[in-house]
Amino acid sequence: MMTSLTKAAAALAISLVAVSCVCAQQETDNSTSSTYDAELAKKLGADEYGMKNYVLCILRTGPKDAKITGKRRDLAFAGHMANIGKLADEGKLTVAGPFGKNKIAYRGLFIFDVANVEDAKRLVETDPAVKAGIFVYDLIPWYGSAALMLTADLHKKVQKRAF
Repeated sequence: MMTSLTKAAAALAISLVAVSCVCAQQETDNSTSSTYDAELAKKLGADEYGMKNYVLCILRTGPKDAKITGKRRDLAFAGHMANIGKLADEGKLTVAGPFGKNKIAYRGLFIFDVANVEDAKRLVETDPAVKAGIFVYDLIPWYGSAALMLTADLHKKVQKRAF
């Protein structure tokens, strides 16, 4: 039979174990990575998870793709590549690139560092290949790693030749 002192000690022990478990869980949930760089996170616009909002743009084959040929097509794609470079240099375009051949008419993607879909629309509509109807696009809000903001600078370090 338990005395009231034994009951109190047992209750205290159970409470301490419970509190220890809760505290250990909170430490796990709220721990900061030992490599966390607050200055870099702030510079990149990262939230507490190292993430941020972007707008993803999927370029698809447009209605005039097959009709635009020769010099006109060359000029549209030269402008397309120049526009990509300009937007990347301005820090508005974090990632861009073409898709391989596929059956769903996806041609490429952009990931824009902008506040909303309307801002991304204004940027994608500056693309000469979009203006020409070679591409059409879909815009989707996307939540991804803030580290993508480092891609443009890193790319310059590994790019041997420009397009």
